[in-house]
Amino acid sequence: MSVSANSLSQYLEQLPGTTFRKLYQQPSTAFAIFRRMLPHMAKTIVMAILYSPTPFLLSDLDLWIKPTSTREKDQALAILRSLHIVQPQSLTLTANFKNSLRLALEGGGDHNSFGVPSTDPIPAEVDHAFLDKYARKKWDDILHYVVSATGLTIIEKGSSGPKQSVKDLLMAGRLVERTHGELKITHIGFSFLLQEANAQVWALLLLWLEAIDAANANGAGSGMDSVDMLSFFFLLASLEFGRAYSTDALTESRRNMLPGLIDFGLIYIPQHNTRQFFPTRLATTLTSNETALRSVSAGFSAASSATSDEQDKCTIILETNFRMYAYVHSPLQIAVLALFSDLKFRFKGLVSGHLTRKSIKKAVSHGITADQIVSYLSTHADEQMYRHAAANNKPVLPPVVIDQIRLWQLDTERISTRDGYLFKEFDEYKEYKAVADFADNIGVCAWRNDKKGIFFATKVEQIKDFMKSRRKANEAGNAA
Repeated sequence: MSVSANSLSQYLEQLPGTTFRKLYQQPSTAFAIFRRMLPHMAKTIVMAILYSPTPFLLSDLDLWIKPTSTREKDQALAILRSLHIVQPQSLTLTANFKNSLRLALEGGGDHNSFGVPSTDPIPAEVDHAFLDKYARKKWDDILHYVVSATGLTIIEKGSSGPKQSVKDLLMAGRLVERTHGELKITHIGFSFLLQEANAQVWALLLLWLEAIDAANANGAGSGMDSVDMLSFFFLLASLEFGRAYSTDALTESRRNMLPGLIDFGLIYIPQHNTRQFFPTRLATTLTSNETALRSVSAGFSAASSATSDEQDKCTIILETNFRMYAYVHSPLQIAVLALFSDLKFRFKGLVSGHLTRKSIKKAVSHGITADQIVSYLSTHADEQMYRHAAANNKPVLPPVVIDQIRLWQLDTERISTRDGYLFKEFDEYKEYKAVADFADNIGVCAWRNDKKGIFFATKVEQIKDFMKSRRKANEAGNAA
């Protein structure tokens, strides 16, 4: 599986309609997908028809949307259909999603979709700071293990590293591999390290789902079901951080998931009372929009002390001469910087180096893209750079540096490949134009040649539905 920032949306779009019908039986799942997966216009469309007593017509929607926003409307409808939130050829909500979202918004029912609070007393040592420290330790063990495969750092003393099950998962997902007995990071692992924490968590959770599917297909009998697991992930995201929840209210399949969730740092279970569990901030932010994390250990800043913030913070000053200064303490962050820069000096709390042609080409050879590097530098830019950019109405990063990074990448990519579908040999130009324009509007048209009447699309499902509906409309018109 390819680990990418949008891997969750890609995973969901590949699921069949029967899986979505099972997922949407849980109000927490419907609410989580509504919150995280839908753009603003799609949310507006859902809320407009959620309580509508009469069917909502596409012609009515056109009256709501400005002509200049047609592209956004088409993209919103394409997402709603790909997630099986609305019917393929109408604006009618699917029954399970409609009922579950209403329950989530109104409350009531005995579905226990948002967890059952524990009635047992909470241990005195368990508070927000304790859970943040616990989750940070678990997650940093995983990241340090991946970074140790670069050869730029070693696992810190006193750290036992992640559990063997997590190591096996990282190996199965091809983030790391063992060559001649030596652990090596792959280009997928490099890309993983440059992602924000929320995307990293989802990447590993989806790898876990694939491993369970593979085990069940081989008759290994894991005692877990990937659809129920995904539903439980969305449930965890809806829980309250710092509150205790009962494990007795969970099904046997979900209780089997708890050891794996502990290994990831998503939940904490007291040793003296296994009847309750506490979701950590890694779990409760799974469907949060607050994913612009400024460090690999972020997601905990709201409850972290000043000392731990200093340990995790990484702020970068980038000059027009490609010289870089990073105020950083974490060996993990320093190793990430070394992935795409030539570090020259290291002091207490400061490292300096250069972005060079050689360092960027080395990063590209490991699968790191120029856009990932630029995004990382922008995310970690020092506040002084932001203030200077705002005062002078200029970009945060020097444009000359950004352009050169991309040019260095182009030096290594004379030819690029992309998976997709080629559409050609239309009966008439009018049909080609309508289909190509639709693909362009929903954002799946990667290339088109109007003169030859061909275009290349990255996805085909929505285009097939559009062509079917267009063919039916033409047949109805001819019959009349």
